Amino acid sequence: MEHKRYFLLLSIIFVIEFIVISINPYNRADWVLENVLIVFSAIFVVFTYKKCPLSRLSYSLIFVFMSLHEIGSHYTYANVPYDEFLQSYFNFSLNEYMGWERNNFDRLIHFAYGFLLAYPVRDLYCKIAGVTGFWSYFTPLNLIMSTSMLYELVEWGAAEVFGGELGMAYLGTQGDIWDAHKDMALASLGGVLAMAITLFIHSRIQKDFPEQWRLSLTVNHHGD
Repeated sequence: MEHKRYFLLLSIIFVIEFIVISINPYNRADWVLENVLIVFSAIFVVFTYKKCPLSRLSYSLIFVFMSLHEIGSHYTYANVPYDEFLQSYFNFSLNEYMGWERNNFDRLIHFAYGFLLAYPVRDLYCKIAGVTGFWSYFTPLNLIMSTSMLYELVEWGAAEVFGGELGMAYLGTQGDIWDAHKDMALASLGGVLAMAITLFIHSRIQKDFPEQWRLSLTVNHHGD
């Protein structure tokens, strides 16, 4: 029951944020485009909760990622005023300190995609496939990297279909011809770090970790 209450609490907070964020966004059409995948993702999360509930940590990570995405969808990623916020409240410019000439909130989200969602993907994958050892870390990372690539293709397709200001707002390259490559690289880096941390912790707390790792890399000859 406690697990259900936690999931319900996160769901309610996210719905409230979603409603507030939907009020007068910077670009309504872009907001709609940005939230198509979020709506489907939310439906998927609810469906899997009924069939295969994940850990509280997984739901917390999903919640943080989706919440950050909603901020980006409200302003459009290229216009999130994170630097203005820091200057107003802390008299500090992150862009100036880092030497950035562009709005890098989109870079943060792509990194967060890998760093925050790799663990929930692993959680779901392990529960469904019953996999342990090497493949329980490699396959989730592979999924993060491949879906990051697929998203870049979706962005490209949407920009081609809608074109004009809406297409550019959704694509969000900000004039960087290597934008898609950097986004995929950051998502991959985030996933690598998440799986490396998970692997390190498991290697320290799971007594059968070496045996699981060994068995996962052992060739199965039963099908010969």
